[in-house]
Amino acid sequence: MSILVFSEDRELAYQLLAKASELAEKMSKKVYCLASETPEDYIKQGADKVLQSELGDFALESYRAALLKAVEASDAELILMGATKRGKELAPRIAAALNAGCMTECNKVDYIDGEVVIERLTYGGSTIAKETSTSKPTIITAAPRSFDKLEPQDKTGEVIKLEFEASEPKVKVLETREKPKGTQDLENADIIVSAGRGFKAKEDLAILEELAEALGGAAIGCTRPISADLGWMDDWVGISGKKVKPSLYMTCGVSGQIQHVAGIRDSKIIVSINNDEGAGIHGVSDYSIVGDIYEVLPALIKALKEKA
Repeated sequence: MSILVFSEDRELAYQLLAKASELAEKMSKKVYCLASETPEDYIKQGADKVLQSELGDFALESYRAALLKAVEASDAELILMGATKRGKELAPRIAAALNAGCMTECNKVDYIDGEVVIERLTYGGSTIAKETSTSKPTIITAAPRSFDKLEPQDKTGEVIKLEFEASEPKVKVLETREKPKGTQDLENADIIVSAGRGFKAKEDLAILEELAEALGGAAIGCTRPISADLGWMDDWVGISGKKVKPSLYMTCGVSGQIQHVAGIRDSKIIVSINNDEGAGIHGVSDYSIVGDIYEVLPALIKALKEKA
């Protein structure tokens, strides 16, 4: 029996390997990882054995066949998968094929009294559910940055070539187009300043850009209404958008709806600026400024520039 790790996102796979290594020590299991390239990198990140296979471009049927073969080869008791867009497609199909339990979007995983116990946000992030699965194997998915990856280790492991037979894809790709990408890497940003409905016009976001520059090049995020409803920005932060974990998260004109708070709860320090003293965001903030963002932000930018 073992723990099997898979994500097509390499950085997320490394993060999952760190958690798998921690669990493996408690469970006395080996850590396997399914990968297509540079297996030695996965070994350095904690894998005892790497199942190497030519996965190629993502095709649901092929990846499903490869992962099921990997489960068989590793005799996996626990399967950790990335909750990426592709991972969310793949995990339930693996669970159905194995008649296994599947616990998704987990932000904590532990092994207690002989059981794997997880925590995940429910009801739009307003509550935390603690769950365990009675099935074996059990599938657990986790989003990027739920766990911290290990520093590369000087260790050896085994690389096993994995052969599998994939059925003919049911979907044929006719054309691919490069999607325009924003410049903001919110999920890996150390400092984020975020806009809410307190901004009256898209042009006013320029002051947020100035604040980001004054903070040494912070990333700029927003709430769902700013992005999805108004179309002022590309990506938003929240349970339905990007989940972030910066050292500093500064909200500007954000009310603090639970969907947004669920995406920022792992931030080390949260600073809020809102003119409503009763706004929910103040309740989750480490530091709060009650005031008009159109007055507070220019003063804050001036102070930061003078200090610099």
